[in-house]
Amino acid sequence: MACGFRRSIACQLSRVLDLPPESLIKSISAVPISRKEEVADFQLSVDSLLENNNDHSRPDIQLQTMRLAEKLKCDTVVSEISTGPGTVNFKINRELLTKTVLQEVIEDGSKYGLKSELFSGLPQKKIVVEFSSPNVAKKFHVGHLRSTIIGNFIANLKEALGHQVTRVNYLGDWGMQFGLLGTGFQLFGYEEKLQSNPLQHLFEVYVQVNKEAADDKNVAKSAHEFFQRLELGDTQALALWQKFRDLSIEEYIRIYKRLGVRFDEYSGESFYREKSQEVLKLLDSKGLLQKTIKGTAVVDLSGNGDPSSICTVMRSDGTSLYATRDLAAAIDRMDKYNFDKMIYVTDKGQKKHFQQVFQMLQIMGYDWAERCQHVPFGVVQGMKTRRGDVTFLEDVLNEIRLRMLQNMASIKTTRELENPQETAERVGLAALIIQDLRGFLLSDYQFSWDRVFQSRGDTGVFLQYTHARLHSLEETFGCGYLNDFNTACLQEPQSVSILQHLLRFDEVLYRSARDLQPRHIVSYLLTLRPDFIFSELSAQS
Repeated sequence: MACGFRRSIACQLSRVLDLPPESLIKSISAVPISRKEEVADFQLSVDSLLENNNDHSRPDIQLQTMRLAEKLKCDTVVSEISTGPGTVNFKINRELLTKTVLQEVIEDGSKYGLKSELFSGLPQKKIVVEFSSPNVAKKFHVGHLRSTIIGNFIANLKEALGHQVTRVNYLGDWGMQFGLLGTGFQLFGYEEKLQSNPLQHLFEVYVQVNKEAADDKNVAKSAHEFFQRLELGDTQALALWQKFRDLSIEEYIRIYKRLGVRFDEYSGESFYREKSQEVLKLLDSKGLLQKTIKGTAVVDLSGNGDPSSICTVMRSDGTSLYATRDLAAAIDRMDKYNFDKMIYVTDKGQKKHFQQVFQMLQIMGYDWAERCQHVPFGVVQGMKTRRGDVTFLEDVLNEIRLRMLQNMASIKTTRELENPQETAERVGLAALIIQDLRGFLLSDYQFSWDRVFQSRGDTGVFLQYTHARLHSLEETFGCGYLNDFNTACLQEPQSVSILQHLLRFDEVLYRSARDLQPRHIVSYLLTLRPDFIFSELSAQS
């Protein structure tokens, strides 16, 4: 792969610079294809070699660049050496480039890019990824959908790189809403509806009881008492709660399967209702717990009473809160998995919450808190189905299938398919995922079904169509011919540009693995489309 060329370049540089090759490999990067001109294959930023010097003592970068280039020589791997603004550029022997890249694409298959030296020497880690995490009986809103898509990407990427990944769905299955839900079901619930469509029925009950509680203090009081019974372990209350939870998880598993998402553990806040009391005792024993006039318990993370740094960890009636249960969950997972990294994927509105949770873990004496990471994402606005605002994930999947079927029917070249509904859902889902992952995760964006399902341009639909066309060519001509190819036939600009782009794949994976931004891979795939590369080359001529 590209790393083989990098090592060859690094070895020559090491002799000139008197530095070990391993320290240079990651400084040598593949050059992106250009609209304006034919480019070299690799470049070394001289500035990066001098980054330890301060601004006053650093020599002229361009002069250093030219001097370094003069000391380097072409060999059987490098056919041309040139300089750019602060860079030394390397052009690889074209025949060797063609043969090496294509052979590794064929031999490595789906592992292409993963065997790169960019990843060698990196320890394999135990990683916990918490994502999706919908609230039982509440709306599965767009934030949960984004968390599901982004979290699944992160888990897949880390797993592909050889890490031991545990995927956790931490359900919102505890809290005052279950006091309302328990009371509501006793007033408005139907067992038949619960069994046939649990998520829908629980949501309807929850909406109705909220309205009643707002107008009737007795309903609100009953809800509070029901949650207290849950906290105290009342058998009947817990049995009803368990039924709600079990039926909901069965539905979630079925829907996640449609989405192509799986979890190793369905956890939830309920798991930590008792352990959260242990957390409160530990905070108290360390002198960190403070009682307020209202009877609540708080932790002052500033140490000087700054209101913005006050975190409430217990209600006045002694029941636990979200933050307390998150602390208990983190401690339990370290005991259970001994993780090297734990990643929480939620919307950016929870940034302060996780900062406080991580800080509390630190002051409680858990040094491993620094292994915890929050990956925040922005807000999606305007995602609606034909029936209105998105309520459940299944509504989104059904909308995807319906719109994609209409899209396929309007395209004259669409073939007759054995299972058009399944194909429509898969293509449409890929289109939605590409739309969601193509930008900065933190950025908000306005959702548009029309943009998602465009069949031309930088869209998931066109990416899928391109893949289907290429797969059709493979079926027609077979792949065996690639084992015996004539490199001389692949020296025209179009072929070289594709090879140059393939060289960069390991770098793209490496970048996404470091900053957990999927946009690098999405952009790479959209650029890999043959029509895009050919249009780039047309702009050059």
